[in-house]
Amino acid sequence: MKILTAAQTHQADQATLQAQDIRSEDLMERAAAAFCEWLLARLATDPARPLHIFCGPGNNGGDGLAIARRLYQEGFAAQVWLLPASKYSPDFQLNRQRLPPELACQELNPEQLPQLPPDALVLDALFGTGLSRPLSGTAAGVVRHLNDSGVCVVAVDIPSGLFSDAPQPSESIIARARYTVSFELPKLAFLLPQNAEWVGEWQVLPIGLDQTFIHNTPVDNFFVDGDFLLGRLPARSKFSHKGTFGHALLLAGSQGKIGAAVLASKACLRAGVGLLTVRVPAVGYNILQTAVPEAMALTDPATDFVTELPDLKPYAAVGIGPGLGQEDATLDVLRQLLRKAAVPLVLDADALNLLGANPDLLSLLPPDSLLTPHPKEFERLVGAPARDDYHRLEQLRTFAQAHGCYCVLKGAYTALATPEGALYFNSTGNPGMATGGSGDVLTGLLLALRADKRLTALDAALLGLYAHGRAGDLAAQKTGEAGLVAGDLVRFIGPALQALTSLPPQL
Repeated sequence: MKILTAAQTHQADQATLQAQDIRSEDLMERAAAAFCEWLLARLATDPARPLHIFCGPGNNGGDGLAIARRLYQEGFAAQVWLLPASKYSPDFQLNRQRLPPELACQELNPEQLPQLPPDALVLDALFGTGLSRPLSGTAAGVVRHLNDSGVCVVAVDIPSGLFSDAPQPSESIIARARYTVSFELPKLAFLLPQNAEWVGEWQVLPIGLDQTFIHNTPVDNFFVDGDFLLGRLPARSKFSHKGTFGHALLLAGSQGKIGAAVLASKACLRAGVGLLTVRVPAVGYNILQTAVPEAMALTDPATDFVTELPDLKPYAAVGIGPGLGQEDATLDVLRQLLRKAAVPLVLDADALNLLGANPDLLSLLPPDSLLTPHPKEFERLVGAPARDDYHRLEQLRTFAQAHGCYCVLKGAYTALATPEGALYFNSTGNPGMATGGSGDVLTGLLLALRADKRLTALDAALLGLYAHGRAGDLAAQKTGEAGLVAGDLVRFIGPALQALTSLPPQL
């Protein structure tokens, strides 16, 4: 699913009007119908509940007026409030004329804004994606009033005052929506932590925009859902054997952190790797052999941390980092691996911390390496804090391009940057996954998919991120988010991947 810029969204609207030979008010009616259907189904709104619709002078306000008319026809006695302006869009004026005379419609008085009862439902249709500067004057006062009222606000398309794909001044006034209902495609602003307070829970509704235009429009940002990935994981042949799915090597664990090696190993096996060898310090041998009998344990001569790199010839992919520690000898192992590896690498946790502390090693990264930092690890890698979430995305994009690697920035809507400069945002996962060991599970999962030579580097990364989050969603259904631990993810990796597997050919 593509993420269009505000300018491209406007172009998509215009292309739809031309391709489908419809008028702009017809497209507005589609949006209003979709919104009303969602509102009635999602919020189970009581017609007696106070309903206030705030409309701006542009097409977002026109959407609000069309919604007001449709809700009135459904038996809702909405109060419509109009933002005073010197000019109104044609579609706004048309929809104002279409309002039933019985529907209360009043211009806002900036000196005496309406008092909203605590149980009121407010629809924010003041400003949409065309906004290019912060709100000021009466508009800012109205939005500030809505925020101070504490009522439930549902934003139509985007919260008023929020830019759809660019940062804005920190002092900007933005409507605080509990729900945001947008149309056809998600907006970049919805995916960033700094906007969560304003966007709330968001939903995208289809309104029939021209798919040819969307398909042909080049973008740098994508939103990855199950439909995007369906069939990218090939079905297993009846005559497959363990060699078909690769032999992976995992270098992990140190004194007190062998659990990270265990979690990554279990995830790798559940993700379908053919063979797994785990290099652990001697202290981890009995633990690994007991906890993960399916894996082969390759013991390091040192007791507490990994000090030697084994022969790499047998392996189709190598993962390094979970619980590894940052000893000097371990740093040397990482340096040797970067210099010698001729197979895909997955780097996480302490491997990333070692890279951040020794930036000269970044020049040794083999092409298409996969790095999986969380925000603080990423900050260490790039050597500078981000000004905001938009800047961090640009840092991520630049880093992946500069080093010819795939780089994951973990979090809600985990972002994957490619060597070509594209960003893919993952749609699965939940806050219950913010727990120790979740990243180790992801490392093992990605390692298995990188060892599978049937998959491209991009597909392996996207499938792994999606399946990791989906496993978390399935686990949370059983444990609740608060009760979820990293080990719960492992048991649901198989079902998450199976749902994405291509079907065998049918007669």
